[in-house]
Amino acid sequence: MNQEKGTEAFPSAILMTNETIIQSVGQILGELLEGDADMFLVEIRVKPTHNIKVFLDADSGVNIARCATINRGLYKKIEEAGWFPEGDFSLEVSSPGIEEPLKMWRQYKKNIGRTAEVTMNDGTILTGLLQEVTEDGIVLEETKGKNKKKEVIAHSLLFDNIKQTKIQVVF
Repeated sequence: MNQEKGTEAFPSAILMTNETIIQSVGQILGELLEGDADMFLVEIRVKPTHNIKVFLDADSGVNIARCATINRGLYKKIEEAGWFPEGDFSLEVSSPGIEEPLKMWRQYKKNIGRTAEVTMNDGTILTGLLQEVTEDGIVLEETKGKNKKKEVIAHSLLFDNIKQTKIQVVF
């Protein structure tokens, strides 16, 4: 059996690296999202089992219907491209979820007014209200103490010094 690159006996999926799959999926998503300026790509992950996970967000929020529409369009394009001739792949399209850290400036911007936990590069953890997002950082308003001893501290934090930021659910 001849399994040289470029022959029909060697499936194209074997030749595609995870990075190639990510780039190709990103290109298709760019086309699918072209008419929807509100929605944007956050991240694409590919597991060795050809499980493709796409994380999308939107300035106005992402719902299941929007994810399903993108999923159907993307799945069809991947099948048509023939990357996985045996149909040996799975595709998940969702929003990043609350447990995922913010990765993009637009995510910070859409979460202004929400409580965030910011882990700095030096390990310091600050929790407060995300007040402002600038080109190079954020302003986080931390409240310490209660009643008469209540103190509000505004921290100006540069993105370069932030290890990760997670939005907190407050009840």
